[in-house]
Amino acid sequence: MKNLLVKTIANAGALAVAVWLLDKITLTGGSTGEKAGTLIVVALVFGLVNLLVKPVVKVLTFPLFILTLGLITLIVNALMLLLTSWVCGQLNLSFHVEGFWTAVLGGLIISIVSWALNLVLPDED
Repeated sequence: MKNLLVKTIANAGALAVAVWLLDKITLTGGSTGEKAGTLIVVALVFGLVNLLVKPVVKVLTFPLFILTLGLITLIVNALMLLLTSWVCGQLNLSFHVEGFWTAVLGGLIISIVSWALNLVLPDED
């Protein structure tokens, strides 16, 4: 349970950095508390998308992973971010990613920041 909390906080921090750095990834809302709450929910949605959909996509695109030496991971991460944006739109959350190339850059930022935060945050079960 603690591991899920740590990963959610890391994802929320990474999403916050992406929102801060990229103009076309938006998080609208009222107060800072509302935005933080929305970020936590978006991080949970992002985690669920990565848990449920990403492994299936990786298996289906395995030959492309070999062919591109793993660079297709950037595209898969972008698609997961776009799917998260769509799900958040369906849930009336104020998180939106505008455009594929913004999603590619956002996925790269989220991956780097998440990796760095997971190094710093404790990882215990």
